[in-house]
Amino acid sequence: MSFVHLHVHSEYSLLDGLSRLPQLVKRAKELGQPAIALTDHGTMFGAVNFYRAAKRAGVKPLIGMEAYLAPRRMQDKEHQHDQRAFHQLLLAENQTGYRNLLQIATAGQLEGFYYRPRIDKEFLASHNEGLIATTGCMSGEVPRALANGQPEQARKLLDWYFEVFGPDRFFFEVQHHQIPELAPVNQALLELAPRYGARFVATNDVHYVNPDEADLQDILLCIQTGSVRSDPDRMRMTDPSYYLRSGEEMRQLLGEFPGAIENTLWIAERCEVDLEFQGYRLPHFEVPAGQTPETYLRSLCEDGLCRRFGARCEDPAVRARLDHELGVIHQMGFDAYFLIVWDLCREARDKGIWYNARGSAAGSIVAYCLEITLVDPLEHGLIF
Repeated sequence: MSFVHLHVHSEYSLLDGLSRLPQLVKRAKELGQPAIALTDHGTMFGAVNFYRAAKRAGVKPLIGMEAYLAPRRMQDKEHQHDQRAFHQLLLAENQTGYRNLLQIATAGQLEGFYYRPRIDKEFLASHNEGLIATTGCMSGEVPRALANGQPEQARKLLDWYFEVFGPDRFFFEVQHHQIPELAPVNQALLELAPRYGARFVATNDVHYVNPDEADLQDILLCIQTGSVRSDPDRMRMTDPSYYLRSGEEMRQLLGEFPGAIENTLWIAERCEVDLEFQGYRLPHFEVPAGQTPETYLRSLCEDGLCRRFGARCEDPAVRARLDHELGVIHQMGFDAYFLIVWDLCREARDKGIWYNARGSAAGSIVAYCLEITLVDPLEHGLIF
């Protein structure tokens, strides 16, 4: 039976995932699964490699992340209250969602990092567009409330999630692992579903590709936690079920939840993210009002031409070469690139930081006029 895994960790879930990307997508292909998601913990380090590997294997790549939600604000960093974070599964439905995932991953690392790269619900709400979310695993906010015997709190949380994402982008996630609290949580979600008109989605919390890799995953967890395998109280997986299960296995385990298997295919069909790198991906460079990167680059070069060449700046050969180089740069779409390099070199020079330039472009009159290089290309016979 066709099925799509939407909760999958790879080696990029550092010291928590064992799956290598080529083997992961190869196994999904062998199982006849048309797509597979990558949802590493708090990062998107593997997104591009995963996308390319899946495309090569003929499997549709779904880009996601299992984010960490701070218990309070992402800026709060008190050991007693903020050390532990909730897990939040997110999938990019489109390019907007992918960009929001990048924002979430970046903010988690740079602004909210405390033991883990965290965001908060306010940040999630402001970056929810284009994202599909679920209730998550047992470390999710809603399952944890249900497991702790707090049904009213769970309903308040669900009210917020449905208000932010809506019923088409928020799903009740059900899993099957040997966790004592998991079956009661699944049952509680089943009872809550009519209140929200919620859809179910079946997942397996995949951390390795094949069942026989469970011991290797256990060793990885020992390295992560600084524990020995003989320690009875250490963190461990509850059972050897965290592998890439077949669609038939998933149907047998979770087929009782209405639509849980079929919705994995529906979500996979909805997710369309294109990471084909066509053309240049340069940062936006802010130019003065009324200017374009092309005209601003030329104005800087005109200023630098007289400063650097003095009386020679009106030499027809010098001006012809400058015009030729600027024409080539514009034709190749490199106007902004030269402005970015100029800005970096200017900042380094102003701060007394040594810098150097290499490559053919450094031998151009443009680079000399912008003071990217200090070598006169005409005197040294350099050719751009």
